[in-house]
Amino acid sequence: MSTTRLKPDVPFIHPDCEITDATFGQYVEIGRGSRLAHSHMDDYSYCDRFADIANASLGKFSNIAAFVRIGATDHPMEKASLHHFQYRSADYFEDADHDDAWFAHRRSRRTVIGHDTWLGHGAQVRPEVNIGHGAVIAGGAIVTKDVPPFMIVAGIPAVPLRPRFEPRIVDRLMELAWWDWPHARLRSVLDDFRNLSAEEFLEHHEGTI
Repeated sequence: MSTTRLKPDVPFIHPDCEITDATFGQYVEIGRGSRLAHSHMDDYSYCDRFADIANASLGKFSNIAAFVRIGATDHPMEKASLHHFQYRSADYFEDADHDDAWFAHRRSRRTVIGHDTWLGHGAQVRPEVNIGHGAVIAGGAIVTKDVPPFMIVAGIPAVPLRPRFEPRIVDRLMELAWWDWPHARLRSVLDDFRNLSAEEFLEHHEGTI
């Protein structure tokens, strides 16, 4: 029987979370007070306290800091009113229904977070934005446009600061795709993850599968 805190078959969900229509991969952790709706979090990904994630697909090994918001929902700016009453109508009028078409529209605007990404404290990612594999979103950033793989972005709105690695290293990491390795292999090369630079890691492991 496994004695590890994180399990392959059930997410580790801390208290006071609100989870609606969400699915999880293996070894996933959801921080206290977080809210997930209409989203998927893939293997090894986690969010810290009070993350708010809606209408999103998160890849493997995503590192989501506290108070991050992904896929913040819209209000209908093109209508006469922005307010809930026109689409959460059953909460206000006994003879009215919620506007299911509006909620379906919201859910269709998916945010996609790549593998091995890091979203810093309080960052926000808008609907329909794609964050590439290996990208870093600085704390407090508001991301309104797609972020290339292995790019570091910061600011309001977020702009590129610098790539994490030279293009040749990025291309090789994308080709290696270590995030798809099985659990046993990750354990067998744990010391290399800990002790080698990205380029040294590539030299050791390219062409080994």
